[in-house]
Amino acid sequence: MASPADNPIVLDPYVSDLEGERERLYEAGPIAWVELPGGVRTWSVTHHQAARELLTDSRLSKNMAHWGAYNRGEISPTWPLLSVIPPTPTNLLGTDGAEHKRLRTLTAQAFTPRRVEKLRPRIREITEELLDALEERANEPQDLKSEFSFKLPMRVIGELYGVEEAAHGQLRSLYDKFFSSVTPPEEFLATREALVQFYTELMERKKANPGDDLTTALLQANENGDRMTDEEVLGTLQIVVAAGHETTVNLLTNTVRALLRFPDQLELLRTGKATWEAAIEESLRWDPPTTNFIFRFATEDIEYGGVTIAKGDSVMISYGAIGRDRGQHGDNPEVFDVTRKTSSRHISFGYGPHVCPGAPLARLEAQVALPMLFERYPDMKLAVDDSELVPNPSVIVNSLKEFPVILRP
Repeated sequence: MASPADNPIVLDPYVSDLEGERERLYEAGPIAWVELPGGVRTWSVTHHQAARELLTDSRLSKNMAHWGAYNRGEISPTWPLLSVIPPTPTNLLGTDGAEHKRLRTLTAQAFTPRRVEKLRPRIREITEELLDALEERANEPQDLKSEFSFKLPMRVIGELYGVEEAAHGQLRSLYDKFFSSVTPPEEFLATREALVQFYTELMERKKANPGDDLTTALLQANENGDRMTDEEVLGTLQIVVAAGHETTVNLLTNTVRALLRFPDQLELLRTGKATWEAAIEESLRWDPPTTNFIFRFATEDIEYGGVTIAKGDSVMISYGAIGRDRGQHGDNPEVFDVTRKTSSRHISFGYGPHVCPGAPLARLEAQVALPMLFERYPDMKLAVDDSELVPNPSVIVNSLKEFPVILRP
């Protein structure tokens, strides 16, 4: 039986071989013992069925109070990945059961299919504006991530929550450090504090001058006795704005990258032999926006997959490895195939009570923006070889530093 004494799979913070790492994790599954940057060790769920079962197992809690290594003082307060673990159960990522349901009800009302669909015209309008702006340098190399993949979801989520466009660049810089696995200790603490200050000031502005936005709605729900404290509103804003743009940035970039890398797949879309919806689902499976999601914590010993997850152990979900599950996706999961019949069965947005509430919005943005992008720029190509693209140093999010393309070669 595996134990923490066994050699762990060491994850590379610089993501120098992401495809190879995904394969190693999958082969070691369904649950593997891994070492994260900083020497922190955890269990990693790497198979589809195991993830479905453990993501709905009430013995795994999102509450950090159950983390044995942290309680024993083994985790440095400046460990960079603490940025994505709520220190207190005051938001969606740190709560379970009835408390999680309460916060989710107040938050997820913005992302119901009906409300999301109403955003379609505005998403199309923003996309058109961004594509127009790209025209001036269409025959020169430019960073599609910065100028398109980032700006679209940031503007959408910013408009929803009342975040002024002038602050988008500041937030991008902060979140790059926030999600990095190699942010220096002093910078990590400063970044976390800067984000708290940013959203605290946003809340204060909306209290003084309420607007037609969801930040105001959350605050007014609090004022109307709907049981949401300022601390909960703050935590909700931090999570929703972060996830509301970062996931979609990576979905857009990774899908365009895959289609440029495999032009035969793009041709299937152009000739109507495959749908954009299918291509987006295959991209989510094949190159998901989130590589690993941390953590859940065992509230008691759990026997699963031939290992014992001991009480107090942490567990992460490795979506990159799960997308390679042969039992779920066939014998060639390493192949990007927009006609794959199982693509829509991926769980790259999570599963169970904590499934991403913003998934419908991310899908809609991609379904609107990607066809418009390729229709406007049908001959787009990478400005460098695909092998030269550099990932951001993160074992959490699956993103590139830059995505240089030439829109009209």
